[in-house]
Amino acid sequence: MGRIRKIDPETASEEVKEAIAAHLSQGYHLTNEKLTLLHSVPCFLAIEESSYAVDRELQKLIGKRAADIYEYAISDANECLVCSLYFRDLLKREGIDIATLEFTEEETLLIEFAKALAKDAMHVPSELKDRMQEKFDDHAFVVITTMGIMMLANNYFNEIAEVDTGAA
Repeated sequence: MGRIRKIDPETASEEVKEAIAAHLSQGYHLTNEKLTLLHSVPCFLAIEESSYAVDRELQKLIGKRAADIYEYAISDANECLVCSLYFRDLLKREGIDIATLEFTEEETLLIEFAKALAKDAMHVPSELKDRMQEKFDDHAFVVITTMGIMMLANNYFNEIAEVDTGAA
């Protein structure tokens, strides 16, 4: 059981029910993290809805596979069980076995950047940032970095709140 109980969508406030309906109408589903964050709709919107918006932008720039691998790599390196299991399952549903996958050069660079962010986001090596900027223009670098920060926020929330890893 998580440190914070999940909200019950059936007995939730109208504000929460509206946030849930809007989220589900976009094709997303409810997870334990979301049901925990929904104790505060602004917090849910800040972490969940914002990260989905940034993820859509990231996918336009680098593709879904690379985006999912990058987000998995951050969660895995940051040792967030909830998010790493989520992305491992997502990749598996897409037919990708992360353990045996041969990464592209771009994916390898994104994984290296993800690991650096997870290790110490305040001190990503300049040499790595230089290589990222050689590969990606300023717009893409901003989107990739922002998605990394959003993933770290998700990871930290899950760990601090001790969100359950099981099914919602």
